[in-house]
Amino acid sequence: MANIVGGAASPMIVWNDEGKRFETNDKEAYLEYKLRNNGKVMDLVHTYVPPSKRGLGLASHLTVAAFNHASSHSLSVIPSCSYISGTFLVKNPSWNSVVYKENDASNL
Repeated sequence: MANIVGGAASPMIVWNDEGKRFETNDKEAYLEYKLRNNGKVMDLVHTYVPPSKRGLGLASHLTVAAFNHASSHSLSVIPSCSYISGTFLVKNPSWNSVVYKENDASNL
């Protein structure tokens, strides 16, 4: 199943609140998070895409879904996952406005 966005097929990304992750509808690729600072900060801790699905942009789609969710719920994001901090944000600096800054809150 796919969402059509801008004329191109995008994978269906599902927010699994109970499992604390964003995942493809087949649950094979996912981005795990932990809530910190009384639920005000989303720490993106791990992104996984199985070898058979790598190179399709799934990690990026999962990350965009997480950042969109954080932004629409007034959450800051800690990019603990090395893919997000070292690749995604480097290629998509416009999302830096959602990234948690140490002076945003007192304690995590």
